[in-house]
Amino acid sequence: MSDDVLLKYQTLIDELREKLGSANFDKFFQTKTKALSKPDQFLLKMEMNRLSQPVQRFIDLRGQVTGDVKPYEHQGKQHFMDNIAIEVFEKAIKQHGGYTLAVYEAVMNTDNNHKVMQRKAKETGQAAPILTQVEEKKVPLTHLVEFASYETRSEERMNYSIRVKIALSSKNIIEANTSDISVSGCKVKLPNRYEVTQGQMLRLRLVGLEQDFELGLKDGVQYEVVAVDSSNSDFNYIRLKRTYDENNSAFDDFLRSFIHGNKRRYKVNIDNTLEAVIVKGYEQYYLPRVSSLFLFLSENNQQLQPTLSLTNENNINSLRYFIDENKHSVLSSILNSARIQALTSQTSHVKTTTLYSFNHIAGGKLFFYTATDLELSQTPALKELFLGFGSHKPSWRTFVVQMVPCLDADAFIPLSLPETAGTDIAKFNKPPSPRVQGMLKDIKYLVLLTDITTASATAEYQKNSFKKEQVNALKQFGHAKQKAYAPLDAVALEYINLRAETRYLYKTTIEFEQEESVKVVAHTLDFSENGLQIELAEPTRYEKGDLLLVAFPDLQKITKKHQLSKLPYEIMAISKTKTIVNLRSYQPTPDTPHQGSIFFTQLIANNKDKLQASEESPKVPGLSAALRNIVTKNVCQFPFYLHKKASNIQVGAIAKGLYPTHFHFLLQHFNLLTEHFSLAQFMPENVINDIFLPRLKTLKRQDPPLQIDLYIRFNPLIKSLDKALMCEYVPTEYTSLSKKSFITASAQQDLFFGFRIFLSRTGRPDTEYLAKELSYISQYAQHKARVLEEELWSVVCVGEMIEITDELTQRYNIEAKLLHNMALRKKNWLQKLTLS
Repeated sequence: MSDDVLLKYQTLIDELREKLGSANFDKFFQTKTKALSKPDQFLLKMEMNRLSQPVQRFIDLRGQVTGDVKPYEHQGKQHFMDNIAIEVFEKAIKQHGGYTLAVYEAVMNTDNNHKVMQRKAKETGQAAPILTQVEEKKVPLTHLVEFASYETRSEERMNYSIRVKIALSSKNIIEANTSDISVSGCKVKLPNRYEVTQGQMLRLRLVGLEQDFELGLKDGVQYEVVAVDSSNSDFNYIRLKRTYDENNSAFDDFLRSFIHGNKRRYKVNIDNTLEAVIVKGYEQYYLPRVSSLFLFLSENNQQLQPTLSLTNENNINSLRYFIDENKHSVLSSILNSARIQALTSQTSHVKTTTLYSFNHIAGGKLFFYTATDLELSQTPALKELFLGFGSHKPSWRTFVVQMVPCLDADAFIPLSLPETAGTDIAKFNKPPSPRVQGMLKDIKYLVLLTDITTASATAEYQKNSFKKEQVNALKQFGHAKQKAYAPLDAVALEYINLRAETRYLYKTTIEFEQEESVKVVAHTLDFSENGLQIELAEPTRYEKGDLLLVAFPDLQKITKKHQLSKLPYEIMAISKTKTIVNLRSYQPTPDTPHQGSIFFTQLIANNKDKLQASEESPKVPGLSAALRNIVTKNVCQFPFYLHKKASNIQVGAIAKGLYPTHFHFLLQHFNLLTEHFSLAQFMPENVINDIFLPRLKTLKRQDPPLQIDLYIRFNPLIKSLDKALMCEYVPTEYTSLSKKSFITASAQQDLFFGFRIFLSRTGRPDTEYLAKELSYISQYAQHKARVLEEELWSVVCVGEMIEITDELTQRYNIEAKLLHNMALRKKNWLQKLTLS
């Protein structure tokens, strides 16, 4: 292992690092390593090359060092460092001739760094420094994000305070000041001893403007009270909109010109845009990682059936599962009229059921057998047979089905910016095209299909006893073959291409080796200017980070200008089967050209019309964005986000959509759904550090999400949070008898809730999705735009919770009477909560 070799020579590496960047380093390196074997010399050389690589990493030492941290700018990038780190940074920059990895690592290893202090204390057997201990005991706060809560303004507001006279009545005229003003409205700061109500009509004299301009408004301007913000104890902020009773176009033109001419001086009010960017930022992280398949039900001839689906990397397999041998989707048969009617008859806002499925192959045809929890409860004689027999099939799946009403109007979410903010804003604020609107006009419901199948759950279902001779009785759950299934168009969710370069599909032979070892033959799946994806016939023995020498024998035949052999490539990723490997061209120094990269760059430039990009253009432009908007406006899950803050991982934000979940209601019960709150009782630090993090460390962005179950026992009659609530986090691979006893004990006296948690690694934020609004904010408050970007870049994991209470009680055969009584207590609790 290369890591073992590097660890063995750590002292020598530190000595070499001290001389790295000097003019005579190569001679020094040869002298120090001449006694080592060639493979060890090669690894040490590669380590020095690694340290010499330029980097773009931001340094943020807030909360990580004992010194006072302050902003520090270098080459247009702002870092946060204390004086010791700045001194090390500047010295290392001078030594290495630029910002390299060696500079970054030197700054991160100063003596006053908490991690370094802890490591040294551990090595010497001493207690950890007190400052570090205090730092660890800080209770992290979480903030609430409400999806699709942003508003679009029809015009810009300018932060401008002018003196006004307000006629509350003909005899009651008072003086006040505006806090902002637009052509059609304003906000006025008014002492709270004056009472105004929503809908009240007021007349304002803009005396602050009348002193300098002839407005021609002797009777003032009529406004209507839109809202009263009484957050301040001494003043109220009154939001007003014009009624245009005076019908004075000259005054309208004056205000419009006045605001446009002075907005740079007085700054426009960007509060709504700031709120929109932060909400949209969390939305763009969540939707590409959702595990639920989105299905849109359209009404045709008074029949509801799925016509569109929105897919991403995490949910595409659920769509593929319901494909028959002829590549046709059978979901119109699975979500048939009877099942949809059973769902719509439920009184809750979010209609839910559990769907069990398996398939059977006969005569080269694929037959599907499915049943919902309601259908199984109506045929108790077949319940054990279906669950027991079906769960022994390799194709066994369990899905949570959720259904909510939606509107085609939900497909349009304009920017938060008014069209007066820029010449091209109107172009981005256009509603969906007529073609897209035509495809959406009949949509009535959004269905979420979430695969919650696990090996441990399947093993529980396999405990249901059945007699093989009765299997034919399951025919009533089978889906007959149809001559033609209702077409279902799969639309891929469009979001940022997380690859730095476009990849092109191409198959050609390659050969690679490591340090003159045995050559391995493989073939490419795709290539880009600096990368390759290859497929091997046998699992590779190499690991991520290894350097390979690659040759392209077939491509060498078409070029004499480039030498396409013994080209260094670094392994960036390996599939779980170890047969798919991603490679990146390796350059020891930035000024060392890589012949492979040069060749592929020219090959792509000269053959773009012949090469097929691995990402296809959308079939219907704008359809993906429209469906995304519908989903955004109708979220019924519990999203949350893990942030990296200093050296810790914590829940930095949770989100709430149009339909709150039972987990939201639990937080509301304890008055936690405020702007900032602590999730310590629901998601303690030890859960994040001991259950989440060890699993996340091996997780890559493209990997399927991790799954963990959360069991909650809750007594709504106890006011104390720590006594009313009991949370148990159970990794899905665990099998334990205590699961059933926990559920039974909860159902007897208290309330039980079960949730499946999905954890996905994030890539970089999709700043293109936010580009217009971020650019607008930067014009007037660049520091605020930077803070927003820093918050989004700190997100390392997206989580979502799907309630599986009904599936768990079915899986463990909890007594029906217990469940009925608990359901009544739950209903009573929710009614009291919503009325309070």
